[in-house]
Amino acid sequence: MTATRKPLGKEGLMNVLLAPHVTEKTSLGLQERNQYAFRVRREATRTDVRRAVELMFEVKVEGVQVLNESGKKRRFGNRNGRTQDWKKAYVRLAAGQSIDYEAQAQSQAKRQKA
Repeated sequence: MTATRKPLGKEGLMNVLLAPHVTEKTSLGLQERNQYAFRVRREATRTDVRRAVELMFEVKVEGVQVLNESGKKRRFGNRNGRTQDWKKAYVRLAAGQSIDYEAQAQSQAKRQKA
């Protein structure tokens, strides 16, 4: 049984999404299924991701899938190591909804200056 935690407030939700994750696969998902991909905090849940996207981008989320990506093995000079594990979320928006990253970044910058 897992311990329940207190729901995140607006400030906590603003820190859930780390960055959009843009690849060929996610671009295809955007065109075919209106689905966006984000790098999210490792402790974030589906509900946290849904609430964060709805708060930050003012859109209606239809579904969220999260998955843990394991880090890759790398060599750092003469030593073997691993990159960090991370979490990815696929967010499917309701029909007719979309996210414009550039416009959103500009509006957030204006809000922070005010």
